[in-house]
Amino acid sequence: MKRNFMMFLDQWLNSSSRKPLIIRGARQVGKTWLVRDLAKRMDLQLIELNFEKKPQLASLFKENEPRIILENMELALGIVVDPKKTLLFLDEIQAAPQLIAKLRWFAEDLPELAVIAAGSLLEFALENHTFSMPVGRISLGYLEPLSFQEFLLAKGESQLAGYLRKYQISSQIPLAIHEKLLSIFKEYFFVGGMPAAVNTWVETRSLIALQQVQQELLTTYRDDFARYRGRLSIELLEEAMTAIPQQLGEKITYSKINPVVQSSAVKQALELLCKARVAHVVEGCGANGVPLAGDKNHKYKKMIFLDVGLSIGALGLRLSELTSIEGITLVNRGGIAEQVVGQLLRTVELAFMEPALYYWHREDKGGSAEVDYLLQHGSQVIPVEVKAGATGSLKSLHLLMGMKKLKRAVRINSDYPSAVEVNLKTTQGETVSYHLLSLPFYLVEEIHRLIDQLP
Repeated sequence: MKRNFMMFLDQWLNSSSRKPLIIRGARQVGKTWLVRDLAKRMDLQLIELNFEKKPQLASLFKENEPRIILENMELALGIVVDPKKTLLFLDEIQAAPQLIAKLRWFAEDLPELAVIAAGSLLEFALENHTFSMPVGRISLGYLEPLSFQEFLLAKGESQLAGYLRKYQISSQIPLAIHEKLLSIFKEYFFVGGMPAAVNTWVETRSLIALQQVQQELLTTYRDDFARYRGRLSIELLEEAMTAIPQQLGEKITYSKINPVVQSSAVKQALELLCKARVAHVVEGCGANGVPLAGDKNHKYKKMIFLDVGLSIGALGLRLSELTSIEGITLVNRGGIAEQVVGQLLRTVELAFMEPALYYWHREDKGGSAEVDYLLQHGSQVIPVEVKAGATGSLKSLHLLMGMKKLKRAVRINSDYPSAVEVNLKTTQGETVSYHLLSLPFYLVEEIHRLIDQLP
């Protein structure tokens, strides 16, 4: 598969100031495959050590001297290592967390050796040990499931992907292309971006095979619950994992997850799922300026799942009983629409930046108001409203734009792209004026580039 992360890896490998790289991401998002692919493309000898499968390999790193460590590996593995032509891959490093601190010695004493570490449960490993990340001596990369454009490439639709990357908001998309892109995006809704699911769908076009892969992935995440060792009951973690897809688009309510368990326990279960990157928090934010992280409203939190296809699978939709994706109508399509947009917004961040999501919510005696996402675009706060269909009310968006005097906003829906100037008066007689960029779902990844094309 063609992944955007490949470019990040290439730049890291060729950097004159290269440091050991830690790739962070949930299980099964493609970390190991990408490292193997990098070694193959760059004609590097790959030394792959998996500390879950062979924990005894950690004993090779007893010393703090990288050259002694390499000698140990040569003896244990029966190989000869040329540091300048080798990629050392420390996979599932959370099973040997003491090695994380040793990465600093590779950065300082053997920089010519390319070193990558990866682990799906790193936060848990770090939490139980006295050391922390060797800040300043490592690089970080964050890997998400496949984006829609990556999904297009996996399907062999490279021309469509190129078309989206070059699209200008002043251009009109022909009806036939628009409908084809919406049709493929509906596939993405149900397949999602997990590499195994995408590969299965592309190769088989079988809903039965797709559902089997997705259920196997969900089982893999549930199996990890046992690794959280005594923190919480497995039953509560399973309830929390199921509740997130059920509450998509809603403020998380602990009592809906389990009404008889203390809210602190439910909160901890959700935090554990986020640490495992099975779920992500959408933080409430005041929308008063940038950075958005400095303006959190801790009273409000929503959550999205790791992947839209898995979220639908977790809700129990039986794809195996359907004949095609085209005829499916989702009960909670508004929540699923928010899920897929949030998932794609995480992919537009630079690979070395940990993605974060925010939204705006206001409670008032006269009722509540909410805008689905807030985007930091340079020095601007850009509200993003998601509509499952082609139309929908924008009352909350108008309210926010008037209150905060913002000048640009984005609507995501299934209609044609457009850019219009909104001028209206609120019920209080206040004038609201701003530029509204409307984008179909298939253009979410181009959101920053297209915002720049607004006046």
